[in-house]
Amino acid sequence: MSELHQAAAAGDCDQVEELLRENKCNPNQKDIDWYSKTPLHWAAAKGHTEMARILIKHGARPCLRTEYGWTPAHFAAESGRLAVLRLLHSLHAPIDKEDCCGDKPARIAEIYGHQDCVRFLKKAEIECEVYRKLAAREGVSVDDTDEEWQGRRQRAQDRHGKDYKAVRAV
Repeated sequence: MSELHQAAAAGDCDQVEELLRENKCNPNQKDIDWYSKTPLHWAAAKGHTEMARILIKHGARPCLRTEYGWTPAHFAAESGRLAVLRLLHSLHAPIDKEDCCGDKPARIAEIYGHQDCVRFLKKAEIECEVYRKLAAREGVSVDDTDEEWQGRRQRAQDRHGKDYKAVRAV
C-alpha cells in the first residue's frame, strides 16, 4: 500500500494534498496487494467525502475498478456512504456499473441494508444513463470506462468462450 493509499484511507487530507501537489504519487495507482484498489476506492469505503473530492480534483478516475470490478461507488454503497455517492454522482462518475458478478452499487447497498443509498442510487442510475446519452449526442467525452479492467474481462471471456459472469457463477 502506497503512502497515498494510506493517507486516503486514514482521511488525512493535508498529507494527500501535499503528496499530490508535489507529484510524489499517482492518484490512480492500483494496489496489487489490495485487489487493485486506488486511493479513491479507500476514500469512498471510509466515507471521506472531502478526500474523494481532493483526489478527483488531482486526476483520480472514479471509473477505475478493482480485480472484482468494484468502482468507488460500490465501496461507498457497501459502507452506506451516501455523501460520497452524492459527490461521485454530482461529478458524473459511473455509479451504475456492474461488477464481475453483475451487481451494481445499488444492489450492494441493498445487500447491506443501506436503504437511503438504494433510493438515491436507483434515481441516480437513470440520471447517469441520461447524462451519458446526452454527452454522446453532443460529442462530450465521458470518463466512465476502466480500459485495463475491460481488457482483462474481455480476455477472460475469449479464453472461456462465454460470458465472464457465467464463468464466475460456476
